[in-house]
Amino acid sequence: MGVRSSVIDSWAERPWVDYVVTATVIGAHILAVRGTGSGDWLTWIGSSQRTDMYGAATGAVSAIGGLSAIAIAIYTSANGQRLRTVREQRPDELRRSWRSLLQGTALACALLLTAFSLDRDKDPLSARFIFEYAMVFAALRFSRFIWLFDNIMGISDTDMTEQSSPVTTPARDPNWLGRRQGQSDGNP
Repeated sequence: MGVRSSVIDSWAERPWVDYVVTATVIGAHILAVRGTGSGDWLTWIGSSQRTDMYGAATGAVSAIGGLSAIAIAIYTSANGQRLRTVREQRPDELRRSWRSLLQGTALACALLLTAFSLDRDKDPLSARFIFEYAMVFAALRFSRFIWLFDNIMGISDTDMTEQSSPVTTPARDPNWLGRRQGQSDGNP
């Protein structure tokens, strides 16, 4: 197992890491803004533009959350041998991962709505940082979702490829089109 695989496996097994990474990134950004007085990109636009952005982001996060629910439905409907084995051997981990993805979407939406409701002119409550936290967190959770969905679908695709028997291609009748045109012209 390589270093890359080891890091990915460690990340995949610990959904709480997304909270820590997000807090670290946003904490560093807040310290940089407070320390240097620059880099606060959300203050460059007006409050009405920020709230429009918060609303648009809420819609996007919600839509991706809906896709996550569809992915879970696809996952639960697949029933190849490998996928059944994964479900039998790791049911708690899979359930925790899927649940954390949906909960993460809900949390991101709640944070976006909070930022939306708290933001005012000059943003005295620093609601923009709540927005930034929600977006970084959502990006991490969506990365996790894509990784998990890709791996599950890879297992399912392998099962389907091996289970399917070769399909016989029907012979093509070169006179079919002529007969078809004759039927539409009123000829039997």
